[in-house]
Amino acid sequence: MPAAGSEGEEGPAGEQPGPGTPKLCGYLQKLSGKGPLRGFRSRWFVFDPRRCYLYYFKGPQEPLPLGHLDIASACFSYHQPEAGAAAAGDEPAAFEVHSPGGAVTVLKAATRQDMTYWLQELQQKRWEYCNNLDAAKRDSRTSPTPSDFSKGLVAKDSPDLSILSQNASAERARNILAVEASPTDLVGEQAASQPAPVQASAINFSLKQWSTEIKNSMSSLRKGSNDNRKSVFYTTEEWELLDPTPKDLEDSMALEEKRKHLAEGNKGLTSSAFPFDFGRIPHKARRPLKDMIGSSKNRTSSDSSPTEWCSGSGSRLVSELQLKYQSQQEELEKLKKDLLSQKELVRLLQQTVRSSQYDKYFASHLCEGVPKDTLELLHQKDDQILGLNNQLEKLTLEKDSLQQEVKNLKCKVGELNERLGMLMETIQAKDEVIMKLSRQLSECEDSTSSQSGAMHSPTATCSNKELQELDRLKDNLQGYKTQNKFLNKEILELSALRRNAEAREREWQAKYTSLEAKLCQIESKYLILLQEMKTPVCSEDQSPAREVITQLLEDALKAEPSEQPEQAFFKPHLVSEYDIYGFQTVPEDDEEEKLVAKSRALDLRSLSLSENREISTGVKWENYLASTMNREMIRCVELKNLIRAGIPHEHRSKVWKWCVNLHVKKFKDSAVPGYFQTLLQKALEKPNPASKQIELDLLRTLPNNKHYSSPTSEGIQKLRNVLLAFSWRNPDIGYCQGLNRLVAIALLYLEQEDAFWCLVAIVEVFMPRDYYTKTLLGSQVDQRVFKDLMSEKLPRLHAHFEQYKVDYTLITFNWFLVVFVDSVVSDILFKIWDSFLYEGPKVIFRFALAVFKYKEEEILKLQDSMSIFKYLRYFTRTILDARKLTAIAFGDLNPFPLRQIRNRRACHLEKVRLELTELEAIREDFLRERDTCVEKRDLISDDEEDS
Repeated sequence: MPAAGSEGEEGPAGEQPGPGTPKLCGYLQKLSGKGPLRGFRSRWFVFDPRRCYLYYFKGPQEPLPLGHLDIASACFSYHQPEAGAAAAGDEPAAFEVHSPGGAVTVLKAATRQDMTYWLQELQQKRWEYCNNLDAAKRDSRTSPTPSDFSKGLVAKDSPDLSILSQNASAERARNILAVEASPTDLVGEQAASQPAPVQASAINFSLKQWSTEIKNSMSSLRKGSNDNRKSVFYTTEEWELLDPTPKDLEDSMALEEKRKHLAEGNKGLTSSAFPFDFGRIPHKARRPLKDMIGSSKNRTSSDSSPTEWCSGSGSRLVSELQLKYQSQQEELEKLKKDLLSQKELVRLLQQTVRSSQYDKYFASHLCEGVPKDTLELLHQKDDQILGLNNQLEKLTLEKDSLQQEVKNLKCKVGELNERLGMLMETIQAKDEVIMKLSRQLSECEDSTSSQSGAMHSPTATCSNKELQELDRLKDNLQGYKTQNKFLNKEILELSALRRNAEAREREWQAKYTSLEAKLCQIESKYLILLQEMKTPVCSEDQSPAREVITQLLEDALKAEPSEQPEQAFFKPHLVSEYDIYGFQTVPEDDEEEKLVAKSRALDLRSLSLSENREISTGVKWENYLASTMNREMIRCVELKNLIRAGIPHEHRSKVWKWCVNLHVKKFKDSAVPGYFQTLLQKALEKPNPASKQIELDLLRTLPNNKHYSSPTSEGIQKLRNVLLAFSWRNPDIGYCQGLNRLVAIALLYLEQEDAFWCLVAIVEVFMPRDYYTKTLLGSQVDQRVFKDLMSEKLPRLHAHFEQYKVDYTLITFNWFLVVFVDSVVSDILFKIWDSFLYEGPKVIFRFALAVFKYKEEEILKLQDSMSIFKYLRYFTRTILDARKLTAIAFGDLNPFPLRQIRNRRACHLEKVRLELTELEAIREDFLRERDTCVEKRDLISDDEEDS
């Protein structure tokens, strides 16, 4: 990445970095904690250009940030280390970030080079963001912020407010004072694969953000569930306590018994001086008592001497005790052998007794009336059973003996390990002695050599010290020069930013004054009108009320004149000619419709201003997107709730693209690279039957949107490309009227290829088969399903329609076919599309029912079919409160299972197919009768008339 100075020379300071610009991220150490826990902790920092925030995470893979620093309102300086640290040469690359509230954050880079790079980049990002503050802070409903978009036609709208011009002298000074710096491996996206620099004396755990630490830990534990795992924001997952299995209980009980017996044995040996449970230490071998005494005796006999005792009688007493102990050990061994032989004898006798008892019982009770062959066979089986039992007992004894041998071997291994440890300690002590003697020898040699060259050493030592001191002073001088340039640049930038802030404040004050003056004029006219309406003082022909009303209408509908760029900021634009999506707000032909449209636009403006006061949704989106800076977005409950509330204008392009890729991933993975371009090339070279109809419908798609209003509009060419490519991908459909509007809406936020895959997701993933074919079979089925849902969810309204025989599916058919395009106001339309692209076609049913429930009482007041049908043709345009409509769709209409919709689709599909078959049969009969009857030859069908 180039340094700040080179970036300033390449383009204007307010220009946003392109998509190829590397992301500013990397490892820094943050000073935190209090008292003895205060120290530097390694953190992963990521800069977010949307809000000019510097987020810091515990590591690159953590989903939640521990906090953030507001770089837009911060200033930077070098960190002055404490006296002890400076003397020790510590903290060579630390700097401070001063926040507006007086908080100071100390950050430390791995090297001074990294520190210089971070400071230069943060300065540059702050400069770019603050100089673009006018564009970012202006009315978001007029046009989008250019830096927030990289895709779609809406992104290319030019802002209608002027940005403050840059000071050329300030730019030149900034470029001169810029310090060239390049990052190391600990800065940039590649640093995520590097190990974090660890501070040896610091605990890498934040007590202040303990809840975030726990959430991050839980998230890392649940990574195995991939896309289906819950997120850490609003989890509703319940932890289930499972009962242990019987096998686990048996193992745990056996382990506890072993530990208990071992603890009792240790208590008998060591009394109460060592209360530790040595059974828990895996590398300590557990030896029987006699082996421990024997090893102790061996060590005593090898390491001690009789001279340690006070008298000769003591030594004789010890020898006698040892002889007695040996004799008792021999007797104990003999007794053990006798005991084993006796046990074997008893076992054999018991087997003999059991066999004899069995034979006696068998002979006395079972021999009567039993064939001899059967008795012999039973005797053989009994003999085999006894033999197998004997073998089993022998194998059991062998197993016990082998286990005893294993225990003995383990004891020997433990003794060998102890001896090995003693030998290692001895070798280490000898090595230390050798090193000590070697140092003494080298000191003696140095002292002899120094005595011989005593005359030459003072001069050489002085010259070396002077050279070292000179190098140190040069390094300090260079460091102070760099620091001086940085601080001068910081002062220059802060002064320029302060002047820009003052200019912005003056302009906002002027805009406020202009708005207040206009409000006073309108209030004055309305007061005159109200007074005249209350107590008229003139005749009806000469009433001033007519003049006031005429003047108010002229002012409301008057086209606003073009102004100079420097005056554009002061002019209060309450309603623009086009909204942020490019749709015309006020029509030009009908004056009455123009007045209604402007009134509707003012109501929408009022709702948007009231929504802007509540920033909870925007904050939730910023927090969620901050959590995805180090990982991919996944499907989860909190994302669904956020999308239902509406995607913010600046993030819609990114989220839409992610939703489309989520649904068409299997298609894109199976497609060859450049699939869309290949289809487009085929369509341009070999026109298909759909090309003609596509050309006819291009200008009829969205004539009230400036991106599709003329043949030279950019959106027209993109729309043509996407529709032609899709007609080649899906020749069964080719082109159907309605697809053009779906693509036109997608192109407002997506590029051509993404809009193509969006159409594939809608036609081939979301909607049933035959939804956009010639018969529109799927669309007809959905209208019948919707009728069922109306009778279930809104029974009063459904009965009202049935009473007056109003077929409302004539209105709703287009809602389903083009997903409410040209049916509702643009704000509500795009919020419907947000949920539609994430959840699928069930959203259409939800919002169609919600629209009727929103106006249910008004419709019920209408008492004839003509007025009802007339009202249904325009009533959706009168719904302006998107929040209320969303609450009805996703709250009041629950439960809303998708399985129910699928079952009803399957049921109605068969009925519609039968009806279409009957109609086709009637059509064939008509054609056959027309051909045979001379009187009916002049009759033609609708399809023949169209062709």
